[in-house]
Amino acid sequence: MVEKPSVDFSLYLITDRKQVPGGDLCAAVEEALRGGVRAVQLREKDLSGRELYELACRVRECTSLYGAKLLLNDRLDIALAAGADGVHLGESSLPLPQVRKIAGEQLLVGVSCHNRETALAAQKNGADFITFSPIYYTPSKSPYGEPVGTERLAEVCRLLLIPIFALGGITQQKVSAVLGCGAHGIALISAILAVQDPERAAREMLALLNEGKR
Repeated sequence: MVEKPSVDFSLYLITDRKQVPGGDLCAAVEEALRGGVRAVQLREKDLSGRELYELACRVRECTSLYGAKLLLNDRLDIALAAGADGVHLGESSLPLPQVRKIAGEQLLVGVSCHNRETALAAQKNGADFITFSPIYYTPSKSPYGEPVGTERLAEVCRLLLIPIFALGGITQQKVSAVLGCGAHGIALISAILAVQDPERAAREMLALLNEGKR
């Protein structure tokens, strides 16, 4: 029986190769892994199935070298084919109960949530963790409306028992605030992948997370 991976990370890196200076996503992810990142969500929605699978295999090789987890955004089929550790579901993804029927308990399942109702439903349906967003304004999350803010984050953290990752506009200056709301950790893109030194950015962010949890 395959043991399901655990949510043993506090920094959840989400990819967007278009934000990477120079465009080499794999190189940037490896730098972040050197900096201590131990969970990566591959989120490249514009790629074809074949392109995404090939990229997932390359990133899987990289995360394996560092003992890090790889999750695929939305694509359960590619997560299974590439040997990923999990899948991250959005509002238009296959329903979580169906994902469990196919994958059983061998995969981590994260769910993107934007209000308390979807957060509670995700927990009820068996999610291992959620991202809650957008906490602060960020262009990538603007389609989901106005930022939910830290008060709603704190409310959801009080209601849920599963880990919650704060997402949306999380900078180094805001780590303490979201941890103070009860968040298990943070999820982000640009604060690591859009900078010239992802390794240093990851180390600094992890230091703040570790300090905040003490």
